[in-house]
Amino acid sequence: MQLFEKKKGLSLSTLISCALGVAANTSFAQETQTERFDEEVISIGTRSSARSATDSPAAVDVIGAAEFSSQGGSDLQDLFRNVVPSYNVNQQPISDGATIVRPANLRGLSPDHTLVLLNGKRRHRASIITWLGNGISNGSQGPDISVFPSIALKNVEVLRDGAAAQYGSDAIAGVINFNIKDDAEGGAIEAKFGEYSEGDGQRGTLAANLGLPLGANGFLNLSAEYSYADPTNRSTQRDDANAALALGFPVRDPAQVWGLPEIEDDIKTLANFGIELGGDTQLYGHTNYASKTVTGGFFFRHPLTRGGVNGFTNDNGTPDNPDDDFLALLVGDLTSDGSGNCRNDIPVTNNSLDAAGLAALQDIQADPNCFHFSEVFPGGFTPFFGGDAVDYSFLLGLKGETSGGFSWDVSSYLGHHEVDFFIFDTVNASLGPNTPTSFDPGKYAQTEINFNADFGYEFSDTVFFAWGAEWREEEFEITAGQPESFAIGPLADQGFSTGSNGFAGFPDFSAGAFSRENIALYADTEVELTDRLLTTAAVRWEDFDGFGTTTNYKVGANFQFNDDVGIRSTFSTGFKAPTPGQINAFNVSTEFQNGQLVNNGTIPSTNAIALLRGGRELEPEESQSFTAGIFFAVGQIDITLDYFNIKVEDRLNLSSEFELTAAEQASLDSSIPGAGSVNNFRFFTNDFDTKTTGVDLVVSTSTDWLGGVTDWNLVLNNTETEITDFNTATVSATRVREVEEGVPTFRANFTATHTLENWRFLGRLSRYGGWFDSQDNIKYSGEFIFDAEVSVTVAGNSDISLGVNNLFDQEPQVNPGAAAGAGNTFSQYTPFDFNGSFWYARYRYSF
Repeated sequence: MQLFEKKKGLSLSTLISCALGVAANTSFAQETQTERFDEEVISIGTRSSARSATDSPAAVDVIGAAEFSSQGGSDLQDLFRNVVPSYNVNQQPISDGATIVRPANLRGLSPDHTLVLLNGKRRHRASIITWLGNGISNGSQGPDISVFPSIALKNVEVLRDGAAAQYGSDAIAGVINFNIKDDAEGGAIEAKFGEYSEGDGQRGTLAANLGLPLGANGFLNLSAEYSYADPTNRSTQRDDANAALALGFPVRDPAQVWGLPEIEDDIKTLANFGIELGGDTQLYGHTNYASKTVTGGFFFRHPLTRGGVNGFTNDNGTPDNPDDDFLALLVGDLTSDGSGNCRNDIPVTNNSLDAAGLAALQDIQADPNCFHFSEVFPGGFTPFFGGDAVDYSFLLGLKGETSGGFSWDVSSYLGHHEVDFFIFDTVNASLGPNTPTSFDPGKYAQTEINFNADFGYEFSDTVFFAWGAEWREEEFEITAGQPESFAIGPLADQGFSTGSNGFAGFPDFSAGAFSRENIALYADTEVELTDRLLTTAAVRWEDFDGFGTTTNYKVGANFQFNDDVGIRSTFSTGFKAPTPGQINAFNVSTEFQNGQLVNNGTIPSTNAIALLRGGRELEPEESQSFTAGIFFAVGQIDITLDYFNIKVEDRLNLSSEFELTAAEQASLDSSIPGAGSVNNFRFFTNDFDTKTTGVDLVVSTSTDWLGGVTDWNLVLNNTETEITDFNTATVSATRVREVEEGVPTFRANFTATHTLENWRFLGRLSRYGGWFDSQDNIKYSGEFIFDAEVSVTVAGNSDISLGVNNLFDQEPQVNPGAAAGAGNTFSQYTPFDFNGSFWYARYRYSF
């Protein structure tokens, strides 16, 4: 048995004919049309060692590495979105931890409904829980694929089917498998630089890949990438900021920045290795390390009217009405006995700070017994928030095969992700003049350990049986922040908010490590009943701490009428267990709602206050998935069409926010210090069911013309989600609309790649459908985006490329309420980059 058998080359049109999302050819060399039905062996959705994509009962996309390199960005999530229409990810400019690890949706479902594999092995999830995700992603804790250097990838497989019976929890929307390069020689060095047409957002990337022999029949393949990304600004100056300027306060322009965050020291490494030990036994493994620092902005705090900090109102920086002649302030009495007799109003005339008003404010600031936060931030303040993220993993395995058809594979895996948060240019208002202006709010960490034993036996050329077991431990850890980040200061009883404003630190009581174990047993079989009919079935039993057992199954078939036409279908059940983080996490975030900044807290669903609003023990989500597809050729045109229907019961999500009475706040304050500063609370629920239906269409062909070959590829996805049942006490009408309309129902890519000797020309037209933004309360219209790239090979081993994402500088629909609202010129949930044209140059040297 050869240890690392090289797969036969595959033309682009062949891959497209059997799977969604495959586009341009991976090299300048072209295959002939007669070779288009030579198909690459897939590694997901099947445990048979020789199954091709068109043989599979479920649709599998195979995306070549060149699809990721032929773009301007360095974040793999953006690169993936541009070539897989059913994959949605947006910028998340002001979204707490979601700015650091952005949530992504496959086929309109939650980010943690997609299972991510690396070389066929389960990856750990990220430590970030998405508190702000436009409803559809709220409360999710999905994986982070941005930690992979794109230069390390051999290809990516996307299984568009429910696969919990095969791979376990989370595989409801599908499975994404990243295959790492396994070359034992050669390599490449790549440098890329670009910036937006507005002159900001510069990005630079330096990456390298190296293949080395490991013994006589092994390999060690190493990849590394270093990149950075400067921030962008696409803001509209807010009306309340202009009003503050009119009152004479030194407010920045813009007071609040909407754009891409700053990413510093983005380091990604990935190593893949394998060696033959003899006796048909192989030692293999992979490891990765990634780290970065991400810094973004928060919402603007007006110098006079930020509730709980410097004012009793939050009315866009003006008096309650044009006839008002004073503005109420929140002024702290610093005396021990409350004898400061501090003034709390300043005169204004026609909404402007006149001489009398300025004098009154100066008197307050000069009084040693009184304190107003304009003494610390005269022009108000806009907190900056971010985190230092670290991700690492290590997998080691041993596998073998006997001449009698028996195969075995045992492996162990450790994965870890953590984010150490920071926030600055903010205050803990309850500490008054003694507050720091920068804080360490604490840290989230996620650690997973897996042990797997997988076995297979080939009874004959037509019957294959696999079985195995898994033990997995998942731990979520909260590290408390510095005391000032959650302290209840001496001014708290005067109405000043507690905790670091914008993102309160994790208090001591919430800190700790929360773990859960589960074991699983599975069986999987594939039987070729005839030369044209393949059937498959799988069953999986799992036992979770705290939830008991669940059993899921999957059946499927693939029937080929002839070499050009075939049909396929599957039916499966699935599940997704709530994570320890979703069960135990506590968080307080500041959100912009109905023109106001409000502090929203998230508490465990079994907290005493949550129980008053319908909270209860969380349960696993359960799903049923049905797919049916056809693949056929019309002359030289390859076409696939697949339908899917996914029903999910007891969906996990955050409840709607609810207000607390004074008595409830006092009760909660005994268990959550500072709860009196929180406007609303929410918790995780299992309170709604959904049905997601859609189609994936792929059309591909090649044309010999203009002295070369052009590959044409159309990839289309239409996905619709309907909430079929929900609890009106915890799920609002807005949340229903967020889930049903928060991501585009329609996405399409049309790609043409023309190769002419040493030249390659690529054009990609993408269509994004409309989406609903709950913050702006607007259904935005869709747009067309056009990308282009030209590359030339020099001296046989150097490629020079010039390209542009969004060639025609297409902007999203403008937010008409930007100035009156949060200052976001465009929707923050725009499914494509809202920053305009991005121009880049790339140099690649291969050896």
